[in-house]
Parts: sequence; C-alpha cells; structure tokens
Amino acid sequence: MDKNAVHDERPISQIDRARVPIPVGYRSAIVTAITVLLGFSLLFLRYWNFELAGPWSASSTLAAVLLALAIALEITALWRSLQVKDDDEIEYRKTLRGFLAAMIILLLSLLISVVSYNHVFGL
Repeated sequence: MDKNAVHDERPISQIDRARVPIPVGYRSAIVTAITVLLGFSLLFLRYWNFELAGPWSASSTLAAVLLALAIALEITALWRSLQVKDDDEIEYRKTLRGFLAAMIILLLSLLISVVSYNHVFGL
C-alpha cells in the first residue's frame, strides 16, 4: 500500500449517521428529574425574592440572578427533553449537559444565598 495514498475518511454528518435511540425509561427519568429540580427552584425563588425580610445586598442579588439563570436553563432542558428529536442519543446528551449546567449554577446560587443570609465574610 502506498504511504502517500490519500484516505477519504470524512466524518459522518448528522444526516448520514444512523439514529441511536436512548434506552427505555431514560427519557421519563430525565423529565422527572428536571421537573423536581424546577419545582424546588421556583419555590426557593419565591422565598428568596419575595418572602425573606431584609435589605438586598450585592451577594443576595447575585444569588437571585444565578437562580433565575438556573431556572431558565432548567426550563430549556425540560423543553428539549419533551421534543421528539431528544429520543436520539446525541440530542439527549446535549439536554443532559444543559441540565448539568443548570444544576451547577443552582448549587452555586444556593451557596451564595447561604453566605449572604448568614453575612459570612461581611457580604
């Protein structure tokens, strides 16, 4: 075989590749996980923004903004998970990455709210 031969190994495009469905039960599990976390986030948003007494600080505002961002990402992940195309493995992974980002931002928001509420570090 010639060492200088050019190989025509192009990556398989999204259209050309075979669709790989996700296993049974994964889709309903992610929808349940997203809705549970979304419910918690909305309840915490109500408490943090409307029911908790006291003045707003920079850290409490940051926690509220991050919480709103997490909720937006959770709603986006829920919308993606309810789409027919999300039954494909690649689309499902994108949805999971978005949901993971929402969870990380939510945890960061909760940590900042704890710091803000307890006035740790004078914040």
